[in-house]
Amino acid sequence: MSSPAQNPETEELLDQLQESDIHPRPASKDEVETVAADGSNSPTSHRIGLLTSGGDAQGMNAAVRAVARTALAMGVQPCAIMEGWQGACDGGDRIRPLGWSDVSSILNKGGTVIGTARSKDFREHEGMRRAAKNLIDYGIDRLIVIGGDGSLTGTNEFRLLWPQLISELKEMGEITAEQADAHPNLMICGLVGSIDNDLVGSDMTIGADSALHRIVDAIDAISSTAASHQRTFVVEVMGRHCGYLPLMAGIAGGCDYVFIPEVPPEDGWEDELANKLRVGRAAGRRDSLVLVAEGAQDRHGNPITSQHVADVLSEKMNEDVRVTILGHVQRGGSPSAYDRWMSTVLGYAAVQEVLRATPEDEPQILGVRHNRVARIDMMKAVKDTRSVAGLIKEGDYTSAVRLRGSSFAQMIQINRIMSTPPSYAPANKALGTDCVEPPAQQRLAELEQTTGKVEHARNAVLDHVAAQSPEAASSPGHAWEEASRPAAGKRVAVLHVGGLAPGMNTAARAAVRIGIDKGMTVLGVQGSFKGLIDNKVEELSWDGVEGWAFEGGAELGTRRPVPTVEELYSLGRAIENNNIDAMIIIGGFNAYLSAYELVKERERYQAFNIPIICVPASIDNNLPGSELSIGADTALNNAVWALDRIKESAAASRRCFVAETMGRRCGYLALMSGIASGAELTYLHEDGLTLEQLNRDALRMRESFEGGRRLFMVLVNEEASKLYNRDFLARVFESEGRGLYDVRHTALGHLQQGGSPTPFDRLLATRLVFHAMDWVERTLVEEDALNEAAGHGLARRVPPAAKAVYIGLTEDAIETAPIDRMMEVVEVENRRPRFQWWMGLRPVSEVVSMPSRISGEPHAIPIADA
Repeated sequence: MSSPAQNPETEELLDQLQESDIHPRPASKDEVETVAADGSNSPTSHRIGLLTSGGDAQGMNAAVRAVARTALAMGVQPCAIMEGWQGACDGGDRIRPLGWSDVSSILNKGGTVIGTARSKDFREHEGMRRAAKNLIDYGIDRLIVIGGDGSLTGTNEFRLLWPQLISELKEMGEITAEQADAHPNLMICGLVGSIDNDLVGSDMTIGADSALHRIVDAIDAISSTAASHQRTFVVEVMGRHCGYLPLMAGIAGGCDYVFIPEVPPEDGWEDELANKLRVGRAAGRRDSLVLVAEGAQDRHGNPITSQHVADVLSEKMNEDVRVTILGHVQRGGSPSAYDRWMSTVLGYAAVQEVLRATPEDEPQILGVRHNRVARIDMMKAVKDTRSVAGLIKEGDYTSAVRLRGSSFAQMIQINRIMSTPPSYAPANKALGTDCVEPPAQQRLAELEQTTGKVEHARNAVLDHVAAQSPEAASSPGHAWEEASRPAAGKRVAVLHVGGLAPGMNTAARAAVRIGIDKGMTVLGVQGSFKGLIDNKVEELSWDGVEGWAFEGGAELGTRRPVPTVEELYSLGRAIENNNIDAMIIIGGFNAYLSAYELVKERERYQAFNIPIICVPASIDNNLPGSELSIGADTALNNAVWALDRIKESAAASRRCFVAETMGRRCGYLALMSGIASGAELTYLHEDGLTLEQLNRDALRMRESFEGGRRLFMVLVNEEASKLYNRDFLARVFESEGRGLYDVRHTALGHLQQGGSPTPFDRLLATRLVFHAMDWVERTLVEEDALNEAAGHGLARRVPPAAKAVYIGLTEDAIETAPIDRMMEVVEVENRRPRFQWWMGLRPVSEVVSMPSRISGEPHAIPIADA
C-alpha cells in the first residue's frame, strides 16, 4: 500500500476519519452540570448513571466497560457512581463522567473497578433524597444497576419514590423548578451480578460461570491428591439458598454426593451417604468427593455443615476425612471468557434498553435465556427468587426445584445417574427423584399415548435380549425395575469422528454411565470408522470411564476421514459382526458428513438401518442444529488466556499484534475471543475483507497510536480471506505505521484444542448425551413395538428418515433434526450453518472495540421477552 503522504485518495480518507472524531472527548464534570441545569432537549441532556452494588462478581467490569463505551457511541454521557448506592448518597467526586479510556484494560480484572458497598444511608428516606439530589445535579435520570436481588429491589423502590423526592427537593429549594421539570421520572435497567446464579428467570447471571471455574479447578486439584491416598474429601462451596454451583460442580467434577438447599436429604442420610461411597470405592473409585452447599440443611431445617459431614464419614467409614472450604476464592480472580463476552453483550443491551424506556414501562432486568438477551420483569423475578427460600423452609422442595427451571431439575436426575454405581440399589436420596419424574416413566407414558404398544415393546425387547444373552436380560441390584428400562440389552456403539474437541471424553463417559443405567451395553470404538472396520471395539464399563470427564484429548481416539465408498461394505459387516443396535457419533463436521453418507447408502447396506445420532463436538462451533458445540467454550477460554498473555508481553512497547484463531471459515472463535479479550479489530470470513477496509483500519490504527495508544490487537480467523492472510495483514499495518509502532503476528494454534474441558463443556457434553441416549432408547423401543405390531418380528426396520438425526442446543431447547435434510441448513463449501446466531452480536464488537469504527447510530441487538 502507498504511503498516505504520496496518495491523494488516502489523504482524503484520512481527513474524513479525522472529521468523524476518532477519539470522542467525553463531557467534563462542568459540562455535565451545565447541560443538566439547562434542561435542554439535546441528545446529551440526559446522562446514564452506572453503579455496581452488593457482592462483587467476576464479569462486572466487562459490563461496566460495555455500558460506558456503548453510551458514548450513542452520544450519551455515562457517569460512574462509585461505591454503589453509598456513592449516590455522598455525591461530589463519587459521581464521575466516564471517558473511553477510563474503562480500558479492565476486561480481565475481577471485582468491580467502580467499587461496591452496602449502604445504610440509602435505606433511609433522607439518604434516598440526597441520592436523588446528587443524580439530578449531574443530569442523571436513567440508571443501569448491576447487583443482586437486594440491590435491584432498592433500585425499584427509589424509582417509585423519585417523583416524591423531586417534589420535596424543589420545595426545599435544593433544586430548581427547571431541573424538576427536566427530570420528572427515573428510568432503570438491572443486570444481575451474582455468582450463585440464583435469579429465577435467567439461565445465567454475571459471575456464575467464573465461580464454577474456580470450584471445578479446585475439585480437579483435590481429586488428584485424594486419589493418590484413596482419601475422602468434603468440599464446601457457596450457595446459601441456591444449589446451582454445588450441583453443576458435582456433575462437572465427578463428585459422589452433593448436598443442595433445594433438595435436603431424607432422614437416615448418614448411612445412605456412607454406603454409597463404599460402593463407589468397590466399583473402582480411588477417591470420594462430597460437595456441601453453605446453605445445606436436612428436612427438619437443621444445618448440614461440611465438618458435620466429615465427622459422619470418619465415624462410619473409619478413615481420615479432610475438609476444604473454598470461600471467597470462588468470587475472585479473572473472569472466564463467557463472563467477559456475555457481560459485554448485556451491558450493550442495557444501554439500548434504558434509553428506550419510558416512565410507563415496568422496570426490567436483562438476563440470559438460551444464549439470548432476555427482558425479565424485575419485581416478579425478585419475588420468585426470594420465594425459593420460603418454599424450602415450608418443605415444598418440588416447587423450589421447579422455580429453578427445567434444566436444573433435569441436572438433578443426571447427577443421580452419573454418580451412582450400577451395583448400588437405592436411588441417591440426597438429590431425590421425587422432584423429577424418572425419565423412563416419562418415556413410557409418551409411548403409551403414541403407539399403544408399550407392553408389547417391553416383551419383544426382553425376548430378544433373552434369546441373545439370557444373563443380560436383567441387572440385579439396579435402581430401576427392568420394566422401566425398555431398551435393556441393546448394544450401542460410541465413536468420535473429526478434529479433537475438549469434552469428547466427558461425552463418552456420559454415554457409558447413562447407557448402563438403561441396561444397555455400551461399546467403545477406537479410532473412528477405521477402528470399527478393524474391529477395535470393546465393551466399556462404569469404572473404566472413571476420570474421563476431566481429561483433554479423546481416549477413544478420533480421525477426520469420512468413510469412502470402498469402505462401506466393510463398515456394514463390522456393524453386523459386533451386533450393534445403535450408534452415537461424537464429533465435528466430518462426523455429520459421515452419518449423512451412511444414511444415503441404507438401500444398499441394511446394516446401516440402525438408529444413528450425531452429538456436536467441535471447537469451530460450526455444526448445524446446535448453537454451541462441545469444546468451543474450552477453545474460547484457551484463546482468551493466550491473548491476555500476549497483551501483557506488549505492555512495555508500542505494538500491534495480529493473532489468528482456529475456526476455518467459521468466525465464532475469532468474534467471541475479540469481544472477550478486547481486541480492537476482528476479521471474519463471514464479513469478507477488502483492501479499502484494510486501508481504513490501518489509518485508524496509526491515528490511535498517535493519540497515545500503546497496544493494538487484531484478530482474524484462519480462513478469513484466501489472499489477505495473517502475514499480509501484519505487513500492511507495519507499512502504514511508518515506524510509529512495531507489528508482531502469531497463530494461537492447537493450544485452542488442548487442556482439560471447561465446566461449561463438561455440562454441555453430559446434557447432550443424556438426551441422545434418551432418543436412542425411545427409537429402539418404538422400532420393536412397530415391528411386533406389523407381525414381522425383529427383522423389519422403521423408515430410515426417522432414525438418523443430529442433536443440539437450540434457541428453544435441546432438539434433534434428521440427518438426511442436513444439506438444507448448511453451506457445505464453507462448512458452517446457513444461519449463525452469534453473528447478531457483531455490532457489539464494533462498538466497544474502537471509537467511531461504525457509521451512524449503533445497531440494536434483539432483546426477547422471557
